[in-house]
Amino acid sequence: MENGCTLKGPVLVVDDDEQVANLVALTLQFEGIAQVCKISDSRLVMEHLCQAGASLILLDMVMPNLSGRELLPLIRQEFPHIPVVMVTGLSDVDTVVECMKGGAYDYLLKPVEPSRLAACVRNALRVNDLQNEVSVLKQYLLTDHLKQPEAFAAFKTCSKKMRAVFQYAEVVSAVRQPVLITGETGVGKELMARAIHQLSAVKGDFVAVNVAGLDDTMFSDSLFGHKKGAFTGAEQPREGLIRKAAGGTLFLDEIGDLSGPSQVKLLRLLQEGEYFQVGSDSIKKSDARVVVATNRNLREEMQAGRFRSDLYYRLCTHTIELPPLRERSEDIQLLTLHLVEEAARAYGKQPPLLSAELLVQLRALPYPGNVRELQGLVLDAMARHQEGLLTCEHFRLRQEQNSPVIPTGGNEPLLSLFGHFPSFHEIEDYLIDEALKLSSGNHNLAASLLGITRQTITNRLKARTGDKPKVDQTG
Repeated sequence: MENGCTLKGPVLVVDDDEQVANLVALTLQFEGIAQVCKISDSRLVMEHLCQAGASLILLDMVMPNLSGRELLPLIRQEFPHIPVVMVTGLSDVDTVVECMKGGAYDYLLKPVEPSRLAACVRNALRVNDLQNEVSVLKQYLLTDHLKQPEAFAAFKTCSKKMRAVFQYAEVVSAVRQPVLITGETGVGKELMARAIHQLSAVKGDFVAVNVAGLDDTMFSDSLFGHKKGAFTGAEQPREGLIRKAAGGTLFLDEIGDLSGPSQVKLLRLLQEGEYFQVGSDSIKKSDARVVVATNRNLREEMQAGRFRSDLYYRLCTHTIELPPLRERSEDIQLLTLHLVEEAARAYGKQPPLLSAELLVQLRALPYPGNVRELQGLVLDAMARHQEGLLTCEHFRLRQEQNSPVIPTGGNEPLLSLFGHFPSFHEIEDYLIDEALKLSSGNHNLAASLLGITRQTITNRLKARTGDKPKVDQTG
C-alpha cells in the first residue's frame, strides 16, 4: 500500500529502451511507489503476469518482437482487471486512440514528464482500487456476508441497517484512503474507527485524537511534534502522535471543528503523506491510515465557508454514516440487556430481570444522546435498584426529562404496540411496512392489501428519506 493506493503486485514497466525504463522506475520510486518491475523483452510479459501479477502496466507502443499494440489485447483478455497505460512517441497518437478504444486506461507521450507520469499512475491505481471496492461491495450485498464479524463485536445490534454499514466498512478497510465516519453523538464513531483499524490488519497502533478546541499551534504540536527549541519551553524534541501512529491508524475525532490553518496541514498530509514538525523545515513522511469522524454535516459546513472544499472532497470518498438509535429500535432490548449486565458487574450486583413495560418505555424514548444516553439511563437505574425486577420506577426520574411517562395499565392496543400514543403518520408508516412484509416487498400487492394506490406507497416511502416524489410510470 503506497500513496494511498493498494498495490497487488508491482507496477510493470515494459520498454525495450533500458534507459527510458530506468528513468520511469526512478521517477516512480521518488514518488513513493517502490514496487516497480522492468521488462525489456515484451515476449516475457504474459509469463510474468501469470507468475507475479501487476497493479499497473506501463506499456511501450513500439518494441521488437511483440509491439505494445499487439500485446494490449492479450493483456486485456487474460488480465482485464490490470490497468494499462500506453507510452508512445508523438507520431503514434492515432494508434494510441485505437488502443484507448481497445481498453487502455491512458497514454503518455515521450519524453515522459515526471509530474504527468506520477499523476497518471496514481490516478490509475486509485480508479482500480475503487473498481475493486465496488466489486467486493456488490458481492457482500448480494451474499449478506461478513468476513470478520468479530471486528464489530463491540456493537450490540441485530439491525439490518447496521449490518449494511459493517459490510461497507469491511470493503473500505482494505485500502489506505481516508475514511469519514458521520453520525450523531453517542452512536459509536470511535468504535467503528477501531473496527476499521482491526480489519485493516496493520501492524501499527491505533491513535485517537479529539481535535475539538485545538487551535492551530496545539494541533500541529500534538500531531506533528516539534524540534528542540522550536518555542519557549520546548526543551526536548517531541515526535508527535502521527509518528506514534506509523504503520497504523490515526483517528481524528470532531474533524468538523478543525481550524482553517489546521485544515490546510491535514490536506497536505492526506494528499502527499507529508508534514512539518513545528520549528523544522525538513519534510517528514507518514504512512499512517487516517480515519476522521464528526457529528456535523460537513457539506453544510463547506457551503457556509467553514470547511475547505478540497479537504471535504478528499475525505468524503469513503463515508460511513452510523444511524441514530431511534432508527434501529429493534436494538433497544439487546443493548439494554447488555448494559444491565455491565452495570451489574460494575456495582457488584446480580443482573436483574427486565419488565415488559420497561422495554416498551425504553423503545419510546427519542435518545438524542443515542447509545451513550441509554448507558447513562441504565447506570442510574442500576445504582438505585436493589434486587428482583428492574421496572419503569427505577427509570422514572430520567424518563420525565426525556419524554412523557407512558401509562402501563389498561389494554390500550396502540400503547402496547407503539409504546406511546402514535401519530397518524406513524400508524400509516406501520401499516405500509407490514403490508410490504406480507407481500415480500411487492408494491402492487401491498397497495391492494391496504386499499390504496401503488403511487401512494411510493410517495410515502420517498417522503421518509426526504426525496421529492416522482410520478409513477409503472402503474
